[in-house]
Amino acid sequence: MLTFISFFLLCGCMLPADFMTIRFNFTLREKNQDIPLGMVEDSVDDMYIGCQEKMMEKVKTYYFNKEIREREFESAWSETTKCAEKKPREADKALTKDHMHAICVYTDNNIYDIFNTAVRTEASKYSFSFQFHSLHFLLTSAIQILNSNYKCHTTYRRTRSLFSGNVGQIIRFGSFASSSYYNNLLKFGSETCFKIKTCAGAYLGDYSVFGDREAEVLIPPYEMFTVTKKVLGPLNYGELLDCEVVYWLESAGLRSRLNCKAAFP
Repeated sequence: MLTFISFFLLCGCMLPADFMTIRFNFTLREKNQDIPLGMVEDSVDDMYIGCQEKMMEKVKTYYFNKEIREREFESAWSETTKCAEKKPREADKALTKDHMHAICVYTDNNIYDIFNTAVRTEASKYSFSFQFHSLHFLLTSAIQILNSNYKCHTTYRRTRSLFSGNVGQIIRFGSFASSSYYNNLLKFGSETCFKIKTCAGAYLGDYSVFGDREAEVLIPPYEMFTVTKKVLGPLNYGELLDCEVVYWLESAGLRSRLNCKAAFP
């Protein structure tokens, strides 16, 4: 099931769950080999549009009880219990403790690498052996609650990898992509940087395990972007002065091939 959705449709009338189409694959490569920007067709890109209640029920009655038996997930979940005890802001009152716990697990980084690798590459396993249904759903749902009005944000993303792409290309990150309101978080790298206009990403605020120190805006796997500009650096003006290459990305809607596949396998 392929689903493309514009933000106009999301803010107006919604397509049924079985008719949804909204527009990177990082595999290990040799050192210094560029990673091509693209649509990351192997991404676990479920948006759960039209099946939120059904999926929450399945998480509570099946997926979580199964997945918490995995050592890495159990450890990450138990180690972030205190972080999840925050009280949601009034504007975010739809956030449950489980939503906040998922944000804590993701931002704590204990399973960040294995989780996002699975999200980028395991679409073919989604209905069978994908190990992170609970975390994927709760994180996606939290992002949608925190940006229920589809407010657009201008953010910055730094990486230690070299990516190749072209102006006019449509891409996705294909995993949960951390970005920030700050352009000077040098610890995240300067090989490839992005200036991003995201309309599906959400500001995590102090729900992150780091509080609001990194001003993180989390972008979901299913958001598409148009590459509107590419500049080889270092730049002599503007933001991200130290970066080797900077891509400007403009939100171009959403694309989900796996919408509701876990809720209705």
